[in-house]
Amino acid sequence: MTSRPTLHRPRSESDVAEIVMDARAAKTPLAIEGGGTRAGLGRPMQAPVTISTSQLSGITLYEPAEMVISARAGTPVSEIERALGEQGQMLPFEPMDHRALYGSAGDPTIGAVAACNISGPRRIASGAARDHLIGLRFVNGRAEAVKSGGRVMKNVTGLDLVKLVCGSHGTLGVITEVTFKLLPKPRRTATLVIEGLDDERAVACMSAALGSQFEVSAAAHLPQGASGESARTYLRIEHFPDSVAYRMEALEKLLAAFGPMTRLDHEPSLNFWRDLRDVGPLVRPSESVVWRISVAPTRAPHLMRVIRETVQGECFYDWGGGLVWFATAANGDCGAGAIRRALGATGGHATLTRAPDALRAALDVFEPLTPALMKLTRGVKASFDPQGLFNPGRMYADL
Repeated sequence: MTSRPTLHRPRSESDVAEIVMDARAAKTPLAIEGGGTRAGLGRPMQAPVTISTSQLSGITLYEPAEMVISARAGTPVSEIERALGEQGQMLPFEPMDHRALYGSAGDPTIGAVAACNISGPRRIASGAARDHLIGLRFVNGRAEAVKSGGRVMKNVTGLDLVKLVCGSHGTLGVITEVTFKLLPKPRRTATLVIEGLDDERAVACMSAALGSQFEVSAAAHLPQGASGESARTYLRIEHFPDSVAYRMEALEKLLAAFGPMTRLDHEPSLNFWRDLRDVGPLVRPSESVVWRISVAPTRAPHLMRVIRETVQGECFYDWGGGLVWFATAANGDCGAGAIRRALGATGGHATLTRAPDALRAALDVFEPLTPALMKLTRGVKASFDPQGLFNPGRMYADL
């Protein structure tokens, strides 16, 4: 009979350091989690001790005039967004909520957003979480509390620990506090919908829109579905109502040659992009495998055509075509071979975002690294976490 893992819920950074110190002395691997809503992200792993940051909660600094916020890692994203909304501000990168995709409960935390570099549709216009994370605190594998960055954006001449730790999936340290730069929240949103475009034509349309002066903040394409619904291309415009109205009309004129158009006004537009952010079109069936593929937008239609010659599935395009979500059946290698081969020709990378534990353990979840990059990655890991305590095997099987 196996014993249940020990769960620690530290209430302070010093508590985290003490737990890591004990684990270091005992050479005990540690699993790191926030609200537990993204457990399906990365390779499955087992560790005898789990550190949950859920009690490291609360906004520690919010200065609306400077458009900056700091919060402890376990602070729910909903709490952050509520506080920002009261001041007409927002996180610029529109972080995805994985609960629908994984069927998980709990509250997504701001620390996990930083740890996994979680971004949504606005990333194409405003950048990723990493681009707006300007400071953090974390405890490394030596049980040392480390502070990097601050309250203002600045040039970096040395190693930028903020950018390095963001997206490391908890493998370099336990994040205890984060600081993000903010943007004003749009007062109005509207979405232009173009009917019936094939994938190549849709990417050309999205490229024209994103390259225009009309400040399109999101661009996505849903191809014709297996159930027969027509293909639709979506372009979002935001901010002041008069500006949105003017730019929507101008964008319609610019793109008139692409085909018939309709509009989604404020509430329907918000609902559509929230659902797309959370991969709503591919959530069902829940047993399907979901891939997240990044590629140069102009190469995306060809890439998907090559993949779908051997792997059946449904997809949609975000980030103007630069991000492709692809769902297929959980059979064989779930399309891993075909996807990796196709990316070898086009460039880009793929992440197995949803799959049963057995498949995530057997397959490369993240893009395989070249020997040189793996050597560098091992060196970075060793410098932060010499004993390999944090989230062992979360990103790569032997790391």
